Amino acid sequence: MLKTTENQVPFAVTDPERIPTARYHDAEFYQAECDRLWPHVWQMACRLEQIPNVGDFIEYTNLGKSVIVVRAKDGVKAYHNACRHRGVPLAGEGAHGNCKREGFICPFHGWRWNIEGENTFVYGRHMFSEQQLDQADLALRVCRVETAAGCAFINHDDDAPGVRATIGPLLGNLEAHGSDDLRAEWWYATVLPANWKVAMEAFMEGYHVMRTHPQLQKTSPMLYNSMYGMDTGGIGALINPNMTIAENIASQIEHMRLLSDGMAGMLHAKELAIAETLGDVPLPEDPQQAVMMWFGIVGAEITRQLQAKGEPVPDLNAVAQSHPVKAVEFVFPHYFLLPFFSSMSSYRIRPLGPESCLFELWSLTMYPKGEEPPVPMEPTFLPYDSQEFPPIPRQDYANIPIQQKGVHASGFDFMRLSKTIEGMISNYNRIIDGHLGGVDKDKLARATHLLGGNFDGKILDLGF
Repeated sequence: MLKTTENQVPFAVTDPERIPTARYHDAEFYQAECDRLWPHVWQMACRLEQIPNVGDFIEYTNLGKSVIVVRAKDGVKAYHNACRHRGVPLAGEGAHGNCKREGFICPFHGWRWNIEGENTFVYGRHMFSEQQLDQADLALRVCRVETAAGCAFINHDDDAPGVRATIGPLLGNLEAHGSDDLRAEWWYATVLPANWKVAMEAFMEGYHVMRTHPQLQKTSPMLYNSMYGMDTGGIGALINPNMTIAENIASQIEHMRLLSDGMAGMLHAKELAIAETLGDVPLPEDPQQAVMMWFGIVGAEITRQLQAKGEPVPDLNAVAQSHPVKAVEFVFPHYFLLPFFSSMSSYRIRPLGPESCLFELWSLTMYPKGEEPPVPMEPTFLPYDSQEFPPIPRQDYANIPIQQKGVHASGFDFMRLSKTIEGMISNYNRIIDGHLGGVDKDKLARATHLLGGNFDGKILDLGF
């Protein structure tokens, strides 16, 4: 039976350290999300390099609501994807191309609209009443769209706060790191047999590295043990005191190599190649100072060498101080960016049902102007257990489906969270409850701001 609180939030989070497991499989809770969450949030609809020219468009769909995102003459626009005659979608699922010349043509009866959403052709106009062909009434219905961090975000709620007012300073921090200039070099997708939140929560903490990604733990045990295995306040140690400075630097390079092999965009091969040339630079005698200085040298060299090639890389050391970001940044409700130096990985998760989701993975990097390769317009679909995925997500995908099975176990009524390093899981779940319970939109936006930089973070007071 559906359990509700007074404000009719099914399976609400009443203890911030305990998340009811029914939220990850119950059909009525899933329907509440479909009805009260997704129509009111900013969804990452496409990357802007997919629609660089006037007339370029791409279709985005989630939970049966389809939107066309198009580069119009005066910027990016979005339209609800339905012919104003009898509702047939003007663009098929995943469709893309350029419609500057022909516009959007209904495949059913041939009615046509231009990129500004204006109707330009009705076959057999004489057969319709004049009131049915009013130009304003025939125009494609506009969907809200705003751009940020190299993406177009759509929202079905005309009264929701804007995307920047909702997500907060995180977007500016990502843009300072060059997110507007990133371009996809590859794009994968898979269907995971798991609730969309189970899939997302795997990337909200690094506590799982020791067991899920043992190759990272083995290379930098002090780093991960100091954050998760010892009572040190969660501050990662850069050095192993039992190793020389040279050995510590070699360990850092090996850790970078595993991240590059494992995630591609998060630490790009071109950045690794630069770091590998800096293994024997002069450094202070103090090991901690030496490793910190070495990271500064690597950041400076990546900046210098990639800028010299014409890449629009910011001063990485400067923006690390002025606009700090975490290794994983979450853009509520379903988008992640994973920065390290100048490149990033990104994830987007869309629900397909109470226990199924679409998981997309990009490798993002920069290129000199005029040397950009073709933009991937469709993902390469793979089975979730495919060996073609990079090693790190492959390891995560091994856990997520079996965790979904575990949430059905008798007696497993809630997930119990660390109050210090699994706080993001609690925080975003309680923001979902705020949407389901009708919390004031401005309060929800202020709470959503707190998710920026909350990776490996604490459970927070959200203000409602």
